[in-house]
Amino acid sequence: MSNPRVLITGLGAISGLGYDLSAYWQGLIAGHSAIKPLDLQMDDIKMSLGVTVPDFDPNDYFDASEIPLLDRYSQLAVIAAREAVKDAGLTNCVDTLTDAATIIGSGCGAKHTDEATYDQLYKQNRTRAHPLTIPKGMPSAAASMVSYHIGTKGPAFGLTSACASGSHAIIQGMAMIKSGINDVALVGATDAPFTYGLLKSWDALRVASNDTCRPFCYDRSGLVLGEGAAMLVLESEEHANNRGAKVYAELAGGGMTSDAGHITRPCIVGITKAIKNALHHSDLAPHDIDYINAHGTGTIINDATETEAINRVFGDYANKVAISSTKAMHGHALGASSALELVATALAIYHGTIPPTANFTVADEMCDLDYVPNKARQKQLRAAISNSFAFGGLNAVVALKKYS
Repeated sequence: MSNPRVLITGLGAISGLGYDLSAYWQGLIAGHSAIKPLDLQMDDIKMSLGVTVPDFDPNDYFDASEIPLLDRYSQLAVIAAREAVKDAGLTNCVDTLTDAATIIGSGCGAKHTDEATYDQLYKQNRTRAHPLTIPKGMPSAAASMVSYHIGTKGPAFGLTSACASGSHAIIQGMAMIKSGINDVALVGATDAPFTYGLLKSWDALRVASNDTCRPFCYDRSGLVLGEGAAMLVLESEEHANNRGAKVYAELAGGGMTSDAGHITRPCIVGITKAIKNALHHSDLAPHDIDYINAHGTGTIINDATETEAINRVFGDYANKVAISSTKAMHGHALGASSALELVATALAIYHGTIPPTANFTVADEMCDLDYVPNKARQKQLRAAISNSFAFGGLNAVVALKKYS
């Protein structure tokens, strides 16, 4: 069986940095942090900072008749998917989209629908739920809504693995193309975690910062939640070339592991193996990598563990690799983060520009690598990896190559 190369031909994003891919990229390379005080009109929430899509109004994107079926996380997914398909030049390509796969990751799912239902039943003492609660709130709702709105009729399903959901969805789409199941896949992830119950739950974990997110710094104080969605169009090389598609990068491979250990504390063995597996699967050596988009949450243990893993895998070459965490700008959008970060990595390769780690002060003594502090860096990139290490010990690393 042939093993076709898989190319990224379309991108879409909606985040706290703006409503589309251009706003996202321009915000990243400007080092603009979208972190701001939360104004959610919720009582008793300790978390004071977040990254929300600014002034988002679903009526700007959907007909009034469509909105009752779309949880906020589905809305964001459809918006990013529309942009990715348009960016790929496939908007009017009915035959191509009919056969395309749709794989959408999410760490939280339709929490806005769930919490609205519980509010109605337990707080307002209503006796009935909204009749569309199940189709709007099911875990696969975003995948179904993207398929419906875009017109993709190939395999379609949701995928959830906490903060690695986007990377797992992207790797799954790549695997399906390489296996010959599909020539085209629309993949990515979406999350909208700003609900009362979720924020109270994150409060209880005590990992959120009320200062800002400054990954790898000595004075880092935790993560900052975000929301958003990012989608990618993947194509086999033959399919993309036959239609003269623009190519951002080659999706070269991926590495996936499970720590099978602590539910929240990262494991150096699992992380290291995931990075090594990604390099091996992509036929890359450590010295081929010019950039790493780090998981970089801004928490004490995560940043130090990721740095140690990179040092173990890359050895003396680790100091020559540019590393940045874009979470300092778009926040930790949970399952959507890994998709947003792979979009950033693809754009970095395409434009020859590395986004910085914003809000950077002074590196921690346990974080001894080149984190591209505060200012974007011009550099032609041969290959890059994007790291995602999720609660539950679920690790995914995706490798990209410059396409030629």
